[in-house]
Amino acid sequence: MAFSPAGRAMSHSAAVNGKPLLSIRGLSVRFGGIIALDNVSFEVAPGQICGLIGPNGAGKTTLFNCLSRLYHADSGSIQFEGRPLLELPKHAIAPLGIGRTFQNLALFRSMSVRDNIMIGGHCRSRGGFLANALRLPFVAQEERVLEERAMRLIDTLALAAYADTPVSALSFGTQKRVELARALASEPKLLLLDEPAGGLNHEEVDHLRELIRSIRDRLGVTVLLVEHHMSLVMKVSDKVVALDFGRKIADGTPAEVQRQPEVIKAYLGGSL
Repeated sequence: MAFSPAGRAMSHSAAVNGKPLLSIRGLSVRFGGIIALDNVSFEVAPGQICGLIGPNGAGKTTLFNCLSRLYHADSGSIQFEGRPLLELPKHAIAPLGIGRTFQNLALFRSMSVRDNIMIGGHCRSRGGFLANALRLPFVAQEERVLEERAMRLIDTLALAAYADTPVSALSFGTQKRVELARALASEPKLLLLDEPAGGLNHEEVDHLRELIRSIRDRLGVTVLLVEHHMSLVMKVSDKVVALDFGRKIADGTPAEVQRQPEVIKAYLGGSL
């Protein structure tokens, strides 16, 4: 991951001179007679924040579920760092370097913030059930590494005051940060954010925008963002891809996409 002298990730134009981190080609998914994705193709360069927009039912979450290997594609390909993704099992996705948050929070509510975040890093550990049951020496070392990583993320996401607090006692906005920290604990190269602004107030959305930029700039993480909050998408994204009825209708900078007649007609309802 290349950085400018100012410490920020390099621009889209600089990043695309190399190979894309994520390449989607001709991706199609059908559920019976319903076409969820129809020959969708686009790329995400290393260091980019890419916004994926479209009305409900456009295919955004279906595409995320293909990336996570929760859904099978009928045709097309997905390559991550040049490696075919659709050939891999579900459990190989996180260790490969892809992390994800979900529209609906999937945290362990009775567990502490620290423990929830540590769970996110277990995909990088070697210890299985037997190793943990026998308390082999390397297991204790791995637990220390996971806890140190969790505490760094707790500091980065301003969660230090809640480290030992059960998730159930936290506000919704704070729980969203915990889920984000848990996704980052797997040390992803690509972070999939599924509706991260859902349920947040105006001030929390502003904070989220700066947090997404900080994650990209400080941690060198590429971000693919599904979001209905248009102001957030257009302000934070380097690139925007628009879907409608499973088809890609626009692909470019935020300024280019928001001027596209098909996008205005399908989703935006007018110029921004």
